Amino acid sequence: MTARSVLVTGASTGIGRATAELLHERGFRVFAGVRKESDAESLRAAGIRPLILDVTNEKHIAAAANAIADDSGGLFGLVNNAGIASAAPLEFVPVDELRHQLEVNVVGQVAVTQAVLPLLRASRGRIVNVTSIGGLIAGQMLGPYNASKFALEAVTHVLRQELGPWGIEVVAIEPGVIATPIWSTSAASADRMLAPRLAEVTALYGAQIEAAQKMAANGTKHGIAPLEVAKAIEKALTARKPKTRYPVGADAKIGAALLARLPDRTRDRLLGGRRQNRAAE
Repeated sequence: MTARSVLVTGASTGIGRATAELLHERGFRVFAGVRKESDAESLRAAGIRPLILDVTNEKHIAAAANAIADDSGGLFGLVNNAGIASAAPLEFVPVDELRHQLEVNVVGQVAVTQAVLPLLRASRGRIVNVTSIGGLIAGQMLGPYNASKFALEAVTHVLRQELGPWGIEVVAIEPGVIATPIWSTSAASADRMLAPRLAEVTALYGAQIEAAQKMAANGTKHGIAPLEVAKAIEKALTARKPKTRYPVGADAKIGAALLARLPDRTRDRLLGGRRQNRAAE
């Protein structure tokens, strides 16, 4: 019997790498999307087929879809995992940075999905979108990231409805804080974005930025292992009747069950509060 094929985007590190390795161990034929040849080599050495795939590059997407189509196994599953995180006060986020965040985390996911949908329709396959608890609950300093994940949640719901007639399941994986390089990369990106106006930004948002930096450092060191998310992805791909969403981690489960349902102002206070400017009142 031919192994079922799955495409995993953003497979160089973190959740994507853990998912590619786990699915390979479980007998799937894994196509792993990466942007660097060095990452491709390490995956190839592990018996996984890499594809050079930047989800913002139309040529990469077309080439990846053609490579999978040429494979005799077709395609059973798509795991849209590629993503970045921009962290800064929205007031100071360069508009080009916001566009790039949305291009990678939303537009790129839709572009890859469109390219391989004929293959998924033929196999009655599945789409698994790695969103975030940050796609249900927005927090200060993470506006661009939250906006992208809220949008990906919407995309997931729409695809589930539109593709249902063909038996294509579309599932959201909603991790909490995960120990992946995305947080340290996000912190470095924030430093670069804010450097030109650092004094002004610090005067206005110093406390919030410090709290966000601590959260990023804590997430990198003490977050849930990417393997736990990979296990949820495997379940979404293999369950006879998968759930429409899988929160991963205690913080995600609490967030989905409680925080997302609180009144807005109550949630604002719990997520960092709203400082009152008495002089302006």
